[in-house]
Amino acid sequence: MRKTILAVVVIAAACIPAMASKMKSGEDVLQAMHDKYKGKWYKTMTFVQKNTQWAQDGSVTKTVWYEAMSLPGKLRIDFGPLDSGNGMMFVDGKQHTFRGGKLANSAPRVHDLMVLGFDVYGQPVKDSVEQLKSMNYDLSIVSENSWEGRPVWVVGAKKGDERTHQFWIDKEHLYFTKLIKPAGPNGESVQEIQFNKYFKAKGGGWVAPEVVFLVNGNKFFLEEYTEVRTGVDLDMNLFDPAKWADVDKNYYKAPEGGI
Repeated sequence: MRKTILAVVVIAAACIPAMASKMKSGEDVLQAMHDKYKGKWYKTMTFVQKNTQWAQDGSVTKTVWYEAMSLPGKLRIDFGPLDSGNGMMFVDGKQHTFRGGKLANSAPRVHDLMVLGFDVYGQPVKDSVEQLKSMNYDLSIVSENSWEGRPVWVVGAKKGDERTHQFWIDKEHLYFTKLIKPAGPNGESVQEIQFNKYFKAKGGGWVAPEVVFLVNGNKFFLEEYTEVRTGVDLDMNLFDPAKWADVDKNYYKAPEGGI
């Protein structure tokens, strides 16, 4: 019996390296992410986001945002207080900004954190591939590394290169852990964004309730998700820019479901 258990452990431990040898490109990694959770990842989520921002002068600002997400490609953010009418929306490749309840600006934008942390599980792989390529991630390069003691695939950069556009994916759970990319007007700085403290979502999938933003190794923005609900029955008017001010903003209080 003891030998049987040992054999099972050895086989399980060997699975990750064996899988890693099959990942020849970023497309392979994205395909594996998609396939692992096909039909098992939540389609909607709401949460209250508590933000901490550190300025260069040492001052600290605290804010609260209220958010609703529908996969793929839809994210609504209401800046607190809710009656301010301020916020933003990412919908189908565009970013809309609102002030005082009115649309202030619209511009094309695909959010890489949306693609890597969420949309990859709810849209065709070819869409994720096209979006990431458009944001300068080289999907022909895959290397291996570790993050917080766990093995990861690094897509977009060779080992030792921590400046080029790249994203890190946990080998076992196939969720996004962090990205690195050039920042600043001329790309002279390096930005790193981490998804931390993952927990299993009710009904399937994972949620990282802590998101950390750093530039040149210095933390400047922290997001902490509270009151997280997945599988929520959402009014799709929440994601219609023309109806920004007209919808019920208590969406973040809706009960979890099975969507």
